[in-house]
Amino acid sequence: MRTKRVSLKVGSIPCGLLPETRLRIETYMDDLLKAAPAIGSHGLDDDEFWRSGIFRSAIESIRGTQSASMAEKRSFVDEVLGYLKEKSRITSFSFTGSGDRHDYQVSMDDGTQSVIESKGCLDGQNTTIFQRPQNAEEFVVWSLCQNPGSDPQHNAWSGIHTRIGGKLIAEKEKVDGLIIWDMLCGTAGRPCPKLKNDLRGIKLPSGRFLPPPCIYLFPRTVPDPRNNPSPRPWSIDEIKLLYAIWKEFQGQPSDLTEIHIDTRMNGANVERKTTLIRAGVMVTGSNWTELKRASR
Repeated sequence: MRTKRVSLKVGSIPCGLLPETRLRIETYMDDLLKAAPAIGSHGLDDDEFWRSGIFRSAIESIRGTQSASMAEKRSFVDEVLGYLKEKSRITSFSFTGSGDRHDYQVSMDDGTQSVIESKGCLDGQNTTIFQRPQNAEEFVVWSLCQNPGSDPQHNAWSGIHTRIGGKLIAEKEKVDGLIIWDMLCGTAGRPCPKLKNDLRGIKLPSGRFLPPPCIYLFPRTVPDPRNNPSPRPWSIDEIKLLYAIWKEFQGQPSDLTEIHIDTRMNGANVERKTTLIRAGVMVTGSNWTELKRASR
């Protein structure tokens, strides 16, 4: 099907960081930096305080604590999967994150084994740390971002093009789909444009109202510049777990994005190009760029 080309400013995901939220964060950062030497009982003057590294160490410690927290993410995924089980979309699921390189194993009603790898905001190196287990008939990455001040546009593109897309080519890894959907979706901190004109979505037993997720469909085979330069993405009905989520949470075609990854050789270098197509429209894409990591 021929696609229409539109401005790349449309973005990699429908939502974005509100300008007023960004301004509040930047203003608070400035205020915090000005006030930092006077906070606490360290007993240092301003110059000694900044040379001591206390502020940087405290910030890094807070970041580490926030990043390591899995309780809220797990609660969110458990609630969604539990709801799918209640509605007979899946037969069972189990958390495996404490002992395996992936986080959830889901059994579909036809016996298909779907495996979920949960990640954070997608713009960090941790996004590339995963391995598709041998028993996975479907392998899905689920992004759960806990930072209300993080920009979804940046995170989505960084995860899809820079990190996951690069890993697929370089390490011959295979990911079938990506879900970007978390506890902040549809809240005041991250308004969802899907809720602007209607109330598509589901109210869960906890009272949480969830808009339909943003679902991304990766190529069905591993992109390779010599043998498979432009593989086709999956269709939503071919990835059973994603289809179940999409249908149960009132998804529409506009909630689905095809990820097209083209590859080629330029001399001794591997180059790739990523294009995102939503409802037949190209919403964003890259130029040809050299793959920085070594390809196997």
